[in-house]
Amino acid sequence: MLLHQGIGLGAFNALSRRGAVHALYECCASLGWAHPVAAGRPYASHTELFARGDAVLVTLDEASIGEALDCHPIVGVRPRSAHSWSEQCSVWDEDPGTMVAIADSARAYEQRFGFRYLWCSAGRGPDELLADLVHRLDNEVDAERKIRTDELAKVTRTRLERMLGPEGGFPLY
Repeated sequence: MLLHQGIGLGAFNALSRRGAVHALYECCASLGWAHPVAAGRPYASHTELFARGDAVLVTLDEASIGEALDCHPIVGVRPRSAHSWSEQCSVWDEDPGTMVAIADSARAYEQRFGFRYLWCSAGRGPDELLADLVHRLDNEVDAERKIRTDELAKVTRTRLERMLGPEGGFPLY
C-alpha cells in the first residue's frame, strides 16, 4: 500500500528530497532507483517522470534489482506465511492444483535464475500466471533478466501512476 496516493505532480515536485525519495521508494523499493529519479525533479509532466523512471531502472545493477524484488511477494506463497512453498496463495480462490503448480514453478524459477519471479498481474488470472511462468522457465538467463526488469518497470509505472493520480489532477468537489 502506498502512503503517497494521488498527490499530483506539483506536490511531488515540491516534496523535500527525502520526501521524494520516500514516495518513489514506495513505487520501486530500490534506493539506487529512487535517488536518481528524485534528483531529476522538477518534472514537467507525468510522461517525463515515467521516462526518467524507466531510464534509471534499466541502468540498475543486479543488487539494486534484487533489493526491489525482495519487496515483492513470492508468487504462490500466502503473505505472512513464513515463505512456505507448500502454502498456496488464495488470492484468486482458484483450483488448488493450479496454485500448487504456480508455487512449484515459482520455486523452480528462483532456483534456475537466482532471483525472484515478477509478473505485472494487472487484470490477469492464475492460468495466465502459470502459463507465463512455465514459458519463462525456458529462457536463457540474460533474456530472463531483461524480461524481469521489464516487468519491474510495469509494476513501478503502475505505482507511480497511483502515487501521482490523474494527469490533470482530481476534480474539485
